[in-house]
Amino acid sequence: MSENRTYTAFDGQSRLASGALAEVLRVLKHRFDASENFAILVFEDQTGQQVDFDLRGTLEDVLVRALPAPARTGPGRPRLGVVGREVSLLPRHWDWLEDQPNGASAALRRLVDQARTQDQGGSRVRSALTAAGRFMSAMAGNLAGYEEATRALYAKDRSRLEALIADWPEDVRLHVLRMVGDCI
Repeated sequence: MSENRTYTAFDGQSRLASGALAEVLRVLKHRFDASENFAILVFEDQTGQQVDFDLRGTLEDVLVRALPAPARTGPGRPRLGVVGREVSLLPRHWDWLEDQPNGASAALRRLVDQARTQDQGGSRVRSALTAAGRFMSAMAGNLAGYEEATRALYAKDRSRLEALIADWPEDVRLHVLRMVGDCI
């Protein structure tokens, strides 16, 4: 789990907590320890995926299990943020990379940066729409206008989406709009 990921927890259709994982887990652990009826749904905001956490034990136990392990040192240049990983390429790809100025690693970095620049946010929009769609399916699948709202979401028709979800529970409606952001 990346450190810039955010999470949102819902108790029914009311937002319970939102923010960095450690912050959300603190709220969840407190609620878990105080309640026999614990039916909270937690979503990873960037993907819309529902996630579960083991809340048994102390808060420290919960955080150790859920938070990412410290970065390991190894191949690469960790101080510069460079991490060594394996890449599988065909011989013709390696041949081409070897002919590039500054070596294979520099050529691969240039290609990735070039592809990211050319995308012009297209993948960001797709990711936001997919995440919002997943969240809507889990939290609003039984609400009035869900199917039409989903169509409006993927058609990138913000005004129609807002009109269709206007009567949804406030926290669910606001979270959908937050996930979509300025993508539509």
